[in-house]
Amino acid sequence: MATIRSHNILVSIDIGTTKISTLVAQRLSNDQLEIIGIGKAPSQGLRKGIVVNIGQTVRSIKQAVKEAEIMAGLSIESAVIGISGSHIRSMSSQGIVPIKKGRVRQSDVANAIAAARAVPIPEGQQVLHVLPQYFVIDGTEKIADPIGMHGIRLEVQAHIIMGSITSVQNLVNCCETAGIMVTDVMLEQLASARAVLSNDELQLGVAMIDIGGGTSDVAIYQHGSIRHTMVLPIAGNHFTNDIAIGLRTPLEEAEELKQHYGLALAEQCVENKLIEIQRIQGGQTQKIRQYDLTRIIEPRATELLKIIRDELVKHNLIDMMTTGVVLTGGGSLLDGIDVVAQKIFGIPARIGIPRIMNDIPGSLEHPMYSTGYGLLLQALKKNNNPIDGPILKRIVMSMKSWVSDFF
Repeated sequence: MATIRSHNILVSIDIGTTKISTLVAQRLSNDQLEIIGIGKAPSQGLRKGIVVNIGQTVRSIKQAVKEAEIMAGLSIESAVIGISGSHIRSMSSQGIVPIKKGRVRQSDVANAIAAARAVPIPEGQQVLHVLPQYFVIDGTEKIADPIGMHGIRLEVQAHIIMGSITSVQNLVNCCETAGIMVTDVMLEQLASARAVLSNDELQLGVAMIDIGGGTSDVAIYQHGSIRHTMVLPIAGNHFTNDIAIGLRTPLEEAEELKQHYGLALAEQCVENKLIEIQRIQGGQTQKIRQYDLTRIIEPRATELLKIIRDELVKHNLIDMMTTGVVLTGGGSLLDGIDVVAQKIFGIPARIGIPRIMNDIPGSLEHPMYSTGYGLLLQALKKNNNPIDGPILKRIVMSMKSWVSDFF
């Protein structure tokens, strides 16, 4: 089996709470990607996006990587990974600097971003992203790209995303123990947004909600830049737990019921449709109505989306979502959840799948691969050469470079 060393081969690992997926892509001459390997494994050892058992997490990563290696016919040594979890925090910040030589250069932009980044950071947290929203020269109009413009003072309004140093380090250590060198780390909802949102949505305004197993990740975009991010510890596993408790069935059976028969809207139920389920006690089976299953799921789906709506209202962001809501991630496959979202937000809602040009037919046309494919698109824009220095320093340095690379 050949070893991956070429810059024309890119690898992403989406380490989620319920599943880990590995994607291997080849860079084509037209600077597009062709997927050549896919690996997927159940995720063991994470809770709400945070590593709680290193040994189990390492085994799951190895399983997903091995499957992708076999399909691609290559040995994987490095990858870009995504990060999420309840430890993620965000805030807005402003940076103001003088324009040194009368015309804005890259160094002036870097200085302004550094000034915005100089905010008090809670103990144990690290700045992961500093994402410029817009620039202002001498107090005039908002500018997307100030390079080359004349002026005296440069201001930047930036969105700062922070995460737990320990959580990042544990995730990286798991990958390295599994034999994978981490070349970059990216917040998962930013990767998902890169994969599923159109340029028009990014410009006009959109909310993207990535419903995973352990967390639901939200990102708001307008005028081509990020406006707000948040991570909620309510997601697909909560649906599964509610089903298991409500129907007194094993968790594995509850997950199967959710995937095959689950609906987010009771009015979509087929009248008197019966489903056979397994009980916890003694492996007995019993038939229930699909309506009874939906009565458990619908309140949880409604609760999740209302919490998100209330947060967006609190931050005065609803008016920015001109084109609507895009739902992605494995949890978005719950039938009818887009209809529920449309009712709760009062704007159009759709299911987002990765926009892939060159794909193994039908293989990635699934919301669960949104983050993994977005990570590949990010890697496509970056030099995958490892940065010298200790692993945490390397990751932090890499994160700083996201400022200029994202959108």
